[in-house]
Amino acid sequence: MNNIIHSTVRKISIFSNVLATSANVLGTLVVLMLVLVVNYDVIARGVFNAPFRGAIEVVQFAMVLIIFLQLPDVVRVGRLTRSDGFLLLLDSHSPRIALFLRRAIDCLSAIVMTLIAVAIWPEFIDMWETQDYFGIPGVFVAPWWPIKLTIFFSASLCTLIFVLRVLTMQNALLKKRKEAAKGAEK
Repeated sequence: MNNIIHSTVRKISIFSNVLATSANVLGTLVVLMLVLVVNYDVIARGVFNAPFRGAIEVVQFAMVLIIFLQLPDVVRVGRLTRSDGFLLLLDSHSPRIALFLRRAIDCLSAIVMTLIAVAIWPEFIDMWETQDYFGIPGVFVAPWWPIKLTIFFSASLCTLIFVLRVLTMQNALLKKRKEAAKGAEK
């Protein structure tokens, strides 16, 4: 039974890693698209005196997409901004307490991401149904729903990654306990 659970967690972890990496790649492509839009706007404005109408809206749209598409991969690789100097210090003196605090932080992070996903879902549904948009009619408009869907997807995937981290840390703790017990027997 334990092997089945471990295997399932491993498969879900691999799937979430692929999703996070793919979202990061998509976010990088959005960055490249944004570079092209800004360069086009600068050249069109300077050379032809005809700026790209809607450049500001595209930049605003792209910034949100970039952040939320790349967030799951940042969480996956453990590069989310935080101060872990205390945890590193605690690792050498009290590894169990450090592990407990890491798990608690990941649990709280999963809860926050779940709350974000739950809060944004009704907004996505509303924007999907009303086809609400942002921008200036006649100049440049874009629908809101892709942003809301991206935020929902990102928060949901971050929740899954945090939960998987908590589960795999639990497995690491059990493994350490078994190794310590074997070492004590010898």
